[in-house]
Amino acid sequence: MSTIDWRGVMPAITTPFHPDLSIDHASLASLTRLMIERGSTGVVTPGSLGEGSTLSREEKAAVWRTCVGAVGGAGSGAGGKPVIAAIASASTAEAVASAREAEAAGCRGLMVLPPYVHSGDAREAEAHVSAVVHATRLSCMLYNNPIAYGTDFVPERVAALARALPNLHAVKESSGDVRRITAIRALTGDRLAVFVGVDDLIVEGVAAGAVGWIAGLVNAFPDESVRLFRAAIEGGPEASRGLYEWFLPLLRLDVVPKFVQLIKLAQQEAGTGNERVRPPRLTLEGAEREAALRVIRDAVRTRPGG
Repeated sequence: MSTIDWRGVMPAITTPFHPDLSIDHASLASLTRLMIERGSTGVVTPGSLGEGSTLSREEKAAVWRTCVGAVGGAGSGAGGKPVIAAIASASTAEAVASAREAEAAGCRGLMVLPPYVHSGDAREAEAHVSAVVHATRLSCMLYNNPIAYGTDFVPERVAALARALPNLHAVKESSGDVRRITAIRALTGDRLAVFVGVDDLIVEGVAAGAVGWIAGLVNAFPDESVRLFRAAIEGGPEASRGLYEWFLPLLRLDVVPKFVQLIKLAQQEAGTGNERVRPPRLTLEGAEREAALRVIRDAVRTRPGG
């Protein structure tokens, strides 16, 4: 069974596109290396932020191969930092096939989402997740985001899945309720590593017992993201307060419907990417874009030193 040290900052990386909206694999490799070089402990791709729903299965497999190659191959290079494949599909059969393709591409872990479109009841959602986790021997993370996906893995069900699935090792908690972290830890102890999945809840989440962060704005601001996480882990809310207050206007860009466009725009301003997105998303324009640029440019102008 594959094992991963589930902790630290693991970016949900964006997928860069050429002007014709084909995947820019050279830029994807560069972004992957940048995240690892700046202190991230792994990368997750292609999740919601990576526009996974607009990528074909073949494109996803190519993304995984590029990212694995960028960290030096499966289980090697870059300190052995893992590539985590986000597995999301409307079909359980397709999700299982994608999980096996991720393993073949050299990914060392899976982040397993509930099915798209049909959110189903708890029994159906758990059957879907269980099928994907059982499909490989890779270490797995459960992704709980009831706001986005309409399926809520409450702490008691998370604990039950942990008991039933030996290679389920982590959970990304994105309900927005920091009490969930405390509840999961009370039920599972150290059996599961709890990750914060909401950017503007990271300091509170760490204070509640989270050991990792699936982060979004890290794509544009890797140094500040890693410094913030480490300050929260090592010194708590007081030690991280100043950096957190500077970062919060940016981190809040992660929790609105157009978070993909906003984070890619932040990357463009920070020099780590471009704002191109695939339809049905469209790049921001007009007053909406100008308002976002004011927030981003103010943050760049006042960017704290190391």
